[in-house]
Amino acid sequence: MRHLSFIALVSLLEGCALSHHPTTASKLGIARRTADLEAVIDVPGPVTVETVRSADWAVERTGLLNFDNPAVKAAGLEPGNEPIEVDFHVLRHPTFGVFIIDSGVETAWRHHPEDAAIRGLVASVLQWQTLKVVQSLGEYLAATQVKLEGVFITHLHPDHVSGVPDVPKGTPLYVGPGETEAAAFQNVVLRPNIDRALEGHTALNEWPFGPDGDARFAGVVDVFGDGSVWALWVPGHTPGSVAFVVRTLDGPVLLTGDTSHTAWGWLHDVEPGGFSDDRQGNAVSLAKLRRLFREHPKMSVRLGHQRLP
Repeated sequence: MRHLSFIALVSLLEGCALSHHPTTASKLGIARRTADLEAVIDVPGPVTVETVRSADWAVERTGLLNFDNPAVKAAGLEPGNEPIEVDFHVLRHPTFGVFIIDSGVETAWRHHPEDAAIRGLVASVLQWQTLKVVQSLGEYLAATQVKLEGVFITHLHPDHVSGVPDVPKGTPLYVGPGETEAAAFQNVVLRPNIDRALEGHTALNEWPFGPDGDARFAGVVDVFGDGSVWALWVPGHTPGSVAFVVRTLDGPVLLTGDTSHTAWGWLHDVEPGGFSDDRQGNAVSLAKLRRLFREHPKMSVRLGHQRLP
């Protein structure tokens, strides 16, 4: 009987993966090491980065910042709603075309929220009804008439995949390793929303991270093979969280994803709180990004949900 109960529990956990959407090994990207990135990071590159504010929102501060961190206690921060934004970032490469990092908010949320991918209990718990759409991904694509060559998703939380229904079907989607697989009981509720957002799209392409020979990051990938865009594996917020470094004409740009949500958290070396799967792992990854910034202080930093002053 105990053996059967154990099997039942394992089956339940396996059934609580974040998404049932299929994955495949990415053919885009080449595994490198941090030294390869640092050899070119300060050299101006060919890619432009446009950050688009898709929606304004406010969420509980204890999710955005780890209130057990001594810096938070010393500052006397209090729980409460923190204004944030939901963004997507448009990368224009002169050879490979236009890509976006994350996806903003889908157009349905403005006009028919009952039909949006993120809805029901999850939308209620997230206070999604307080979200104010500024420019949905679909509206942006219609206005600019750009052809998307791919979507780089920093992680599969609802506020980062909510715009994916506006992405033309057949457009490749890219994620970090194991992002769909980590088991958690709350995924019983989350999974239908994530699967709806990804419905109709081809398999998620998992970045081909290998061991970083310099042991600086969990993995480093040269996305286009020309040193212009780099994916960094930064597990903690989620198992497959990815940050990006983009070499532009104006210098390097670091896109942290939700390894750092807020300006206060970035400036005070404080990792996210309750919204992270693994706070300690998140703190380690944040420290690695902060070190990269200290070594290359001219790098522009764009955070998960706030803009630096």
